[in-house]
Amino acid sequence: MHTDIWACPEAANYVPGTDLTGYKVEATDGTVGKVDKHSAEVGACYLVVDTGPWIFGKQVLLPAGIITSVDSEQRLVHVSRAKEEIKNAPEYVPDKHDHDGGHRMEFADYYLAFFR
Repeated sequence: MHTDIWACPEAANYVPGTDLTGYKVEATDGTVGKVDKHSAEVGACYLVVDTGPWIFGKQVLLPAGIITSVDSEQRLVHVSRAKEEIKNAPEYVPDKHDHDGGHRMEFADYYLAFFR
């Protein structure tokens, strides 16, 4: 079982070094947006997703541990969360997140409540 929320599961077929920026993100029940930022830093891998108009342009951070598959040909990332779970996630605020490592724990706490 995959237990590191900040690492992409091997089964997801993510090729290290691949920049996922611009990839479409699919939740378990439909499209949630596009990857606006991708961090592949060891121990801190995540996607920042621009959810677009379906929740008024909110940006959310998705830990790499919820990625279920990456399709490089179709530029598509599948995640193991429903749209509602992503909609209710804390908002990603670049200035706060990028300069405060503790802010990442807010996202970890939120997603770990659902981590399967």
